[in-house]
Amino acid sequence: MSETPGLRADCARCVGLCCVAPAFAASTDFARDKPAGQPCPNLRADSRCGIHTELRERGYPGCTVFDCFGAGQQVTQVTYPGRDWRDDPATAAGMFAAFTVARPLHELLWYLTEALALTSAGPLRDELTAALDTTRALVAGGPEELHAVDVDDHRARVNPLLSAASEAARAGTGGPDRRGALLLGADLRGADLVGANLRGARLVGADLRGVDLRRADVTGADLRGADLRGADLSGTLFLHQSQLDAARGDRRTALPAGLAHPGHWTGLTLTPVRRRPTGGRAAGTGVARRGRGPRR
Repeated sequence: MSETPGLRADCARCVGLCCVAPAFAASTDFARDKPAGQPCPNLRADSRCGIHTELRERGYPGCTVFDCFGAGQQVTQVTYPGRDWRDDPATAAGMFAAFTVARPLHELLWYLTEALALTSAGPLRDELTAALDTTRALVAGGPEELHAVDVDDHRARVNPLLSAASEAARAGTGGPDRRGALLLGADLRGADLVGANLRGARLVGADLRGVDLRRADVTGADLRGADLRGADLSGTLFLHQSQLDAARGDRRTALPAGLAHPGHWTGLTLTPVRRRPTGGRAAGTGVARRGRGPRR
């Protein structure tokens, strides 16, 4: 995963938009229902969470894995410079609507940046660069321009480029195609997933202990509760910190540069990592330093 300025959440420069704009449904991820546009009862007047250090214990694990990819500070500081929905209620609905558009666009910016780092010079790199510039321009628009963006249409244009970058980076691995696979609670220990296409795979609660996931594409894969203890994710493609935060693992889980072992992970007994050769690295891919994705 690359460290990209502006694409990491900076809550100190936001006004708690992620705690107000989205709707939450009572579930194992959120302890209560919350309608869209209504502040979470745990949101303090200073735009900080009143139970931030106890979110998991209090029934809000979903909050611990949410990432706005920097959209919060973009809307607060750029789209509506210096304005707060509390002090200026007339702008509240507009700010919330802008956030719901900016967030997926910032997510696409993150994936496009990752894809460019995997792609050598050529037509695909040129197309990725153009898509990145277009997405940046969409995010930079004023409130009215941002509200008018058709996110689904733009995502549909970008996703084929991201898939092509993934295919090029995984070339020669012979990894299985498990796009969108329903693998809830599956025992995948010993599975050969080097270079696998796991875009959109539902791996909730899956047992991936000791599995080699180098050069596997986990764009949009749901890893909630997945057991990654002892797994090798050091070269996993499009792996995002929020996916790790939603999973289980330990200090022996190998991660790409730029990603961190979540604080709630443990140091339990491990299954040795199972490895096989990956067939070498494609020129200019930088796979060993890369690391999740938009909708498939």
